[in-house]
Amino acid sequence: MLRCSCAVTELLRALGIPRLVGTPNHAQVRERLKHELTARGFTVEEHAFSGRPSRMLFGVPAVIRGINLIASRPSGRPAVRPSLWLAAHYDSKSQPISMATRIVGSAAAVLGAAGTLVALAAGWTLIPALAVFALGAAILAGNRVTDRSPGALDNATGLVAILGIVDVLPRHADVGVLFLDAEEFGLVGARALVTDRAALLEGAAVINVDSLDDGGRSIAFLHRPGPVGRAVAAELGALQGRWLPVIVDGIALARGPVRECVTIMKGDWGTARVVHTPLDGVERLTLDGMRQVVAGVARAVGSL
Repeated sequence: MLRCSCAVTELLRALGIPRLVGTPNHAQVRERLKHELTARGFTVEEHAFSGRPSRMLFGVPAVIRGINLIASRPSGRPAVRPSLWLAAHYDSKSQPISMATRIVGSAAAVLGAAGTLVALAAGWTLIPALAVFALGAAILAGNRVTDRSPGALDNATGLVAILGIVDVLPRHADVGVLFLDAEEFGLVGARALVTDRAALLEGAAVINVDSLDDGGRSIAFLHRPGPVGRAVAAELGALQGRWLPVIVDGIALARGPVRECVTIMKGDWGTARVVHTPLDGVERLTLDGMRQVVAGVARAVGSL
């Protein structure tokens, strides 16, 4: 179990390897996660799916195929669905530009487009606005997908955190686990789960965990606010928001029949400079931030 520090590090090393959807490493990580869940008394179901990737990604297949893992513990109670799902994506990707650079590029493209419209309406010269738009478009043109990032922060930390939360909670806790696939291609696995298995989510709360760095502040992305999300945010002293410039599975899950949904992240601008790059390795992490989140989420869930 994850209460031993050496076990945490060993598991992170096993999961923190390049694991683009469809690669041998990807399948290896999935099997390790199934083993970890089974060892904790969960029954694991594979949900195979296919879907179209984000149009913002270049050089990717027209159709992405993956496997979500749905885990719950057997219960003698009439209810067949957990009232709380802990979710995290298990795939990784690398791109020539970091998340921080893509945020800058997206902002430049939006500002340039808006500036162009304003300049047209006001009769001003279009050159400055078009230059800003061209800069943003040039940055986003590098939005290609490769398999060079170990994805230790994004999102092996989320996977290990969920297993850690499960270890701390009582074994009878009404909690299930969703390890989602193909998040890095545009939330493909989460979207498929909402479409194919909506009944699993009906009336439930979802805590999605994505990228827990050592430094920076905890962030609660409240896709659909509720008491669980607010309690977690309060325990972590997290910055709370209904909109953030990141794409996470919680956005898709909140469109299902859930009662509430929150994504927990932790980091700062330096974190965004590492995500989706070869720098996202195990060696840069102490896991102090992950442990703080595990303890805070477990306290919040236990109090409810």
